[in-house]
Amino acid sequence: MIGFIDFIVANPLLVLHHTWEHLQLVFISLSISVAIGVPIAVFMTNHKNLARHVLSAANIFMTVPSIALFGLMMPILSPFGYGLGTVPAVSALVLYSQLPIIRNTYVAIKNISPTIIHAGQGIGLSQKALLFELKIPLALPYIISGIKNAAVLNIGIAAIATYIGAGGLGVLIQQGINRLNYDMVVAGGVLVALLAVIVDLILNYVEKKLTPIGMTIQK
Repeated sequence: MIGFIDFIVANPLLVLHHTWEHLQLVFISLSISVAIGVPIAVFMTNHKNLARHVLSAANIFMTVPSIALFGLMMPILSPFGYGLGTVPAVSALVLYSQLPIIRNTYVAIKNISPTIIHAGQGIGLSQKALLFELKIPLALPYIISGIKNAAVLNIGIAAIATYIGAGGLGVLIQQGINRLNYDMVVAGGVLVALLAVIVDLILNYVEKKLTPIGMTIQK
């Protein structure tokens, strides 16, 4: 049997423990990112100048190396007692997630045909009703696409969170490097990649199910 598979089979509880830690990091950070990013993007649709600044800021966070951003969270959160562990890791992942979520949501809502908006206004829909009954449902497949991109990105980046004590599958990679156990390193890397593929497939399915009939998502 291939070495890294031997390692996984020989250490099922260890692998499951770190996989669960990894999923927790990604799920918590993604939930917070959606709760922050989608409302910001919706607000931006009526404030063009704000949109430019917010998207620029989100782009800047994406250019910061992940290990540097994790490191930056430590001195910022240390005075509050959260210099190491889950909190700085989740904070960094939330910042990384904002660009795909905000950008997709903003572009999707802005690109809804004015004819559809006028039709909604013509039947007496209020601005609130237009947003929740028309704009968001039409934009939802694109929003899910942004969430999917953020999720896959976070799964990869979360592997580095082990260096600030947040656990996850990165522990296998880090400890494998320290012990010169290459099967352990490969096992950690393969599991991270497999997790990303599974999440991508699940969210692809959700995206297709939420796409209205006759509407295709332009990649």
